[in-house]
Amino acid sequence: MKKPFFIGIDIGTQGLRILAVDITGTELGATEETFPLSEDLRREQDPLLWWTALRRSMKNLIASVGSAGLSGISVTSTSGTVIPLDAAGNPLYPAIMYSDTRQNEEAAYCRQLAAGSGEKAFVVFNSSCGLPKMLWFVKNHPGQARHIRYWAHAADFIVGRLSGRYGVSDYTNVLKSGYDVANMRWPEWITAGLPVKQEWFPEVLPPGGIAGQLDQHLKTEFGIEQDVPVAAGMTDGCASQVASGAVKPGQWNSTIGTTLVLKGITTSVVDDPQGRLYSHRHPEGYWMPGGAANIGSDWVRSEFPGTDLDVLTAAAVAKVPTGQFSYPLMQQGERFPFIAPQARGFEPAGLDEATRFAAKMEGLAYVERYAFELAAALSGEKAEAVYSAGGGSNNPLWLQIRSNVLNLPLHKMENVTGALGAAILAASATYFGSLTEAAEAMTSIEQTVLPQPEQTRQYETSYLEFIGLLKEKGYLENETNYA
Repeated sequence: MKKPFFIGIDIGTQGLRILAVDITGTELGATEETFPLSEDLRREQDPLLWWTALRRSMKNLIASVGSAGLSGISVTSTSGTVIPLDAAGNPLYPAIMYSDTRQNEEAAYCRQLAAGSGEKAFVVFNSSCGLPKMLWFVKNHPGQARHIRYWAHAADFIVGRLSGRYGVSDYTNVLKSGYDVANMRWPEWITAGLPVKQEWFPEVLPPGGIAGQLDQHLKTEFGIEQDVPVAAGMTDGCASQVASGAVKPGQWNSTIGTTLVLKGITTSVVDDPQGRLYSHRHPEGYWMPGGAANIGSDWVRSEFPGTDLDVLTAAAVAKVPTGQFSYPLMQQGERFPFIAPQARGFEPAGLDEATRFAAKMEGLAYVERYAFELAAALSGEKAEAVYSAGGGSNNPLWLQIRSNVLNLPLHKMENVTGALGAAILAASATYFGSLTEAAEAMTSIEQTVLPQPEQTRQYETSYLEFIGLLKEKGYLENETNYA
């Protein structure tokens, strides 16, 4: 008898990935398909094109790995993307993408209503949130709005297509649509103050909760004989956090890609009036605070084009700690861990290439530490370990610098894709007893880096000087002193 395995589906802005893994997280097979991308497609995409590509990819994957043992499927996709559906689950309009910025006016109105309601809001509404997009659609397309039966988030739509059950979502996808994740209800102010109906909003399950069984016609199409549970999904950021293994209180996932993204687990909600951090709800009752910066690792290729980074890293080893202060922000303005629209990158003049490279790595590590101190101050809970992902985790010197600056162990993970996170969700309710149990069994640490006491002490002084520089420049003028 074939061992159980699970399929995770990740539908992103630029394509989809489907991954099959067993109960240890070992990859059995995977398929990918790229979507065309343009400025228009950053605003709206046809969800039926996602579905067509998914069906094609699923058939290819099942043909490759076989169907025996398939025990669950789940989905992750972009946070804030919403689709109006009719009673049959058919789209009335293209998916309104999270990256569509036309809803700024509606976002401001939602913020005003939420603030005046007297109820606690768990997100500061902006144009990337689902609720303002719903309001925008109703205002601009009233004819089509009359036929709405469901509002679906991107992952919800795919769960509906797979199971035939629409009107179901999960804790993480509904957050940016205004759901009260503390009391598990849709707040009254939404339907009282907006031209939306209560029946449009989905039933909300825990991520990984069973939404239904794989549709019989799809089982025939894919060549599957047994019943296969379809689990409620999760936003892509939360799914990547699950794949990182950071699923218990005190554990944090820090991803350094184009941007720096922090996501962690706390026992208490993180209440940030400035909206730098917001909290998802963990299926086991914990909280999943997170925030995303503008600063990241995009400076590496743009500042050192054509450079052999292995050679440069070897030269930089002898330079750390540098005692130099570089803030490698590539655009104007920062949103996390502080809000400073006027912020610009800076660095000393005249540094040799290796020192400059090392100082930029240190600068981002200082910002990362400030982010952890912000989270600790707001939650009252400190990070115990960091599960690291993104391109920044591939540089061994940078891992060591970050561990020293943070004074925390850093775990570099083997696989942190959203598709793996979705597969873990599918396994959590069908094979394992909880998300924590599933993640512990299905994620693997590739490398652990520990702080070096001498360099940690040196970086303590440099970090405080770096924070002083940010204050002098006015970037932290509205911030509580966490350093």
